[in-house]
Amino acid sequence: MIQVSRTVSIDERAVEESFIRASGPGGQNVNKVETAVQLRLSLDRAGLPPAVRARLEKLAGRRLTQDGQILITAQQHRTQERNRAAAMEALVGLVRRATVAPVKRVATKPTYGSKLRRLEEKARRSGIKRGRATGRDGE
Repeated sequence: MIQVSRTVSIDERAVEESFIRASGPGGQNVNKVETAVQLRLSLDRAGLPPAVRARLEKLAGRRLTQDGQILITAQQHRTQERNRAAAMEALVGLVRRATVAPVKRVATKPTYGSKLRRLEEKARRSGIKRGRATGRDGE
């Protein structure tokens, strides 16, 4: 089990990793060695609570495939091990962000003082604009 938070963990069998050739720096090594890592998290096998899964699907965006997998690619580093760690860190960070439930907004009413200030400002602006007017309507 991959521990994400105190209450949420991911089943290791839900995560598959594969290695591909990376683009970018690396000299001749980049053409010979498969250093980039692709992590696939199967949401069906991950064992996440429904609310966390729903938020994770929304946060994943383009990384979510049509068959319900999250695809994360890491190719910043020159070694497989560092890319593997970076991909796993990105996956855990994404799931950790999904575990935090959004705070419900509590609607509040404007105070009496704020209503008065708003109306006074409207009257002041109205007077300024009335002073700019020309002709008999503006008098």
